[in-house]
Amino acid sequence: MTDATGYQTLEVIAKADKFNRWMYETIRPYCRDNILEIGSGIGNISQFFINDGCSITLSDTDNFYFNELKKKFNRINVLSIDLVHENFSREYDEFFQAFDTVVFLNVLEHVRNDELAIENCRHFLKPGGTLIVLVPAYSFLFSKMDKELQHYRRYTSKKLTGLISKKKFTAKKVLYFNALGIMAWMYGKLFGLHSIPEKNMKLFNHLVPFARLIDKILFRKAGLSVIVVAQKNL
Repeated sequence: MTDATGYQTLEVIAKADKFNRWMYETIRPYCRDNILEIGSGIGNISQFFINDGCSITLSDTDNFYFNELKKKFNRINVLSIDLVHENFSREYDEFFQAFDTVVFLNVLEHVRNDELAIENCRHFLKPGGTLIVLVPAYSFLFSKMDKELQHYRRYTSKKLTGLISKKKFTAKKVLYFNALGIMAWMYGKLFGLHSIPEKNMKLFNHLVPFARLIDKILFRKAGLSVIVVAQKNL
């Protein structure tokens, strides 16, 4: 059954066009050739790849999101992929080493066994392929919103890089994203919010140019999210 809070959050964020484009433009330079997006949700970021004519395969393990993606992007290949499936190799072996890039945005924090998820992502990549992971940052920010969104954890750059490196990847780029968002999340934590209010997200969407500037000033050394771009070792 689809998580109601998660779906509501995706719907709220879907309307934040400037924010979504900012996230897309941050990861786009590292994406190449045949791309697999793990956990596409309702396609908030997927749409940008498709509009730019990228070769991309979408996926989600949730049946509702899977069907929504099929309806919304009827000319794009959509898969149902469970990274911790008990018979992973047998279930998905036809897609092993089929992709040059795997994009994994705001998904890993939902997976109890994050090490296994990263390990299995590796199978989808060609030798030398690129893994791009974006996750929520900093344990001190963990809040009721994280619980409602079914997050198991938040990360630091060191923790995420260490996890990925253990699974035979080499980190090529490590950066934080959206430093201004830390204040917004702290506000939600202090006031015990269970989800992201639409009016707050709408306001933040207007502030994206300012948020971009702050990230540049801070050299992307702090942020609400952390991103690691890694290469699969040969």
